Amino acid sequence: MKKYWLTITIMCLFTGIITAQSNYELRQAMDLFKTNKMLRDDSRGLLSEKDFQGSPYLDDNFVKGSVYTTSKTEYVDVPLRYNIYNDQIEFKTGDNRVQALAVPESIEKIEFGNYKMVYIPYSISKKVRRGFFVTLAEGKASLYEKPRVTFKEATEAGAYKEAEPAKFVRNTDEYYIRVGENQAKLVGNKNDLLEVFPDHQKQLETFIKKNKIKPNKPESLKELVKYYNSL
Repeated sequence: MKKYWLTITIMCLFTGIITAQSNYELRQAMDLFKTNKMLRDDSRGLLSEKDFQGSPYLDDNFVKGSVYTTSKTEYVDVPLRYNIYNDQIEFKTGDNRVQALAVPESIEKIEFGNYKMVYIPYSISKKVRRGFFVTLAEGKASLYEKPRVTFKEATEAGAYKEAEPAKFVRNTDEYYIRVGENQAKLVGNKNDLLEVFPDHQKQLETFIKKNKIKPNKPESLKELVKYYNSL
């Protein structure tokens, strides 16, 4: 793989002449900034921190990471963070402006800090949607975490209470399992643990009971997914 460092010429950045030695061509973050700017206005959908208390982010800080696209391009050294409330990946440009990543359907995966995130289809309330998930385990079946945040509007002062500012409140994370290329399914209760898998029902039922698998415990769910992938 030919690596493109900061010393690469501006001409190469614009022409995109790349001699790739693997499945991915490696580009600097600046290419992502330029492409994203053409697809989306710099400030669309972003909130000002002075407008609320709490945080809509998985982590308030930007952490350098990589963005992998379905067209087999890797953008490196990109300052990234995940906006849970908007379900958007945000990144900083070279002049410290913040953009929301455009066209998430083109993303294969994103890695920053201890997180690996994917943009996949999932079912909720009998509807199929797409969103970002934190990857916890991968294989024939994969386990994902969906962080959750709610927004509470500001309230005015009343006879017996003080005014409260608008704020974001972190909720309990949800866990989804995806088998193959199917949509990821929520495992909100014990019944979901079996329904999400298309086969090996008897073995899984025995494993769940023996190991006391709980749908709200990620380490417990990792054991179940690992077992299914071994069958």
